[in-house]
Amino acid sequence: MTDRVLIFDTTLRDGEQSPGATMTHAEKLEIAGMLDDMGVDIIEAGFPIASEGDFAAVAAIAKASRNSTICGLSRANFKDIDRCWEAVKHAAKPRIHTFIGTSELHRAIPNLTMDQMAERIHDCVTHARNLCEDVQWSSMDATRTEWDFLKRTVEIAIAAGATTINIPDTVGYTAPVESADLIRRLIAECEGGTDVIFATHCHNDLGMATANSLAAVEGGARQIECTINGLGERAGNTALEEVVMAMKVRSDIMPFHSNVDSKKIMAISRRVATVSGFPVQFNKAIVGKNAFAHESGIHQDGMLKNAETFEIMRPTDVGLTETSLVMGKHSGRAALRSKLLELGYELADNQLADVFVRFKELADRKKEVFEDDLVALMRQNDAVEDRIKLKSLRVVCGTDGPQTADIVLTIDGVEKSASTTGDGPVDSAFNAVKALFDHKARLQLYQVHAVTEGTDAQATVSVRLEEDGRIATGQSADTDTVVASTKAYINALNRLIVRREKTAPDHDTKGVSYKDVGQ
Repeated sequence: MTDRVLIFDTTLRDGEQSPGATMTHAEKLEIAGMLDDMGVDIIEAGFPIASEGDFAAVAAIAKASRNSTICGLSRANFKDIDRCWEAVKHAAKPRIHTFIGTSELHRAIPNLTMDQMAERIHDCVTHARNLCEDVQWSSMDATRTEWDFLKRTVEIAIAAGATTINIPDTVGYTAPVESADLIRRLIAECEGGTDVIFATHCHNDLGMATANSLAAVEGGARQIECTINGLGERAGNTALEEVVMAMKVRSDIMPFHSNVDSKKIMAISRRVATVSGFPVQFNKAIVGKNAFAHESGIHQDGMLKNAETFEIMRPTDVGLTETSLVMGKHSGRAALRSKLLELGYELADNQLADVFVRFKELADRKKEVFEDDLVALMRQNDAVEDRIKLKSLRVVCGTDGPQTADIVLTIDGVEKSASTTGDGPVDSAFNAVKALFDHKARLQLYQVHAVTEGTDAQATVSVRLEEDGRIATGQSADTDTVVASTKAYINALNRLIVRREKTAPDHDTKGVSYKDVGQ
């Protein structure tokens, strides 16, 4: 373990806590399968006590896992730990992850004294270890916890049987030099510190999550907790793709490596962006649309002469094809299947048949269909069970009056139609949807970007809705921006329906709720 770093992915737990990023059962299983296949060491599959849905997903992932350790999260009480074990025990390699907030601010939440908290940590880790051989303990808000108390609690957890000690930077407060020093000091000064694996879990509030995680590894940590695309609450978590590629590209100064197959990064990045409804920013490191794009004349000239002049890694290292194959209306099923496979989408015959029909429809409207068009097309293969479906939409626009939308929706299998007006074509279409499916959801975000260039480019639209504290994000793409907008709005509504059915856990005796788990 001197140079091997374990990758602990928490996309399905901490990532899913992002407002609006709730995934369906089928989507969680799919993402877990991709993580398992790409070589992720530990998959934190969820928070089993949060809801029946979370429990079922963790249990199903545990049963389906082939290589990865499957981990569930639990608060510091026996009820959570027992529920977590019931979900993960089906895995070939199960892990219980229990945590408690140790900083002065977080100790005030359950209103525990230092001694009471120390006793609870001992009891809970002991109880978890009696159930499972692999137990991880986390000191939430560790980077703002008094040194003496942090050292005390870490030693208690180790003595009680924890095999992994996680030191979270819960609010993205620390800096790289502090991150390295804290891990180094804990390993050196804690009794039993050299007998366990220390982990780092960083948030990106100051934009230093990746730097802090890699610094912690320099300090002796041998597990990095991260998410695909850096998904997570507030500014997100450490991005898996960034730490994996940083260790790979700069092995000269960071002699560490992971088991992750980097060639599968792009495929899972795209899939997570689709199912979470959180698009990847264009200039995002490693997986952004512009990460391997060059527009400057100087850059292009250098790239033509030698790619290494402006690229420190090859596109193929992360699963991108070096050439952008353009497809059109004369392309056949075999070509489409081959191209989608290159992009990371492996489809069964019936799925391919459905996508092929939509590909042909798109090709009839566009002269050329690019890779990004195909990725946008695949976004419409979402596993959300649509109670609301768009059948037809007609919008009349004019410069001297309100815009009118005539819409037909299928709601729970029943066709309904409406005609409404609005301040613009998109507003009128949204009003028409609301007229047929009454709801109190408030539009928080409406975002449009062109997938490719040209007047025939597809528009990808993201819509975020909020209703009674629940947030859901929907996405869709179409060459008609109004149609894409309406489909995205309906997609968000369908996700909101799913979110309504997801119940939060009962509060424990100390009043710590599901929303307090953002290590």
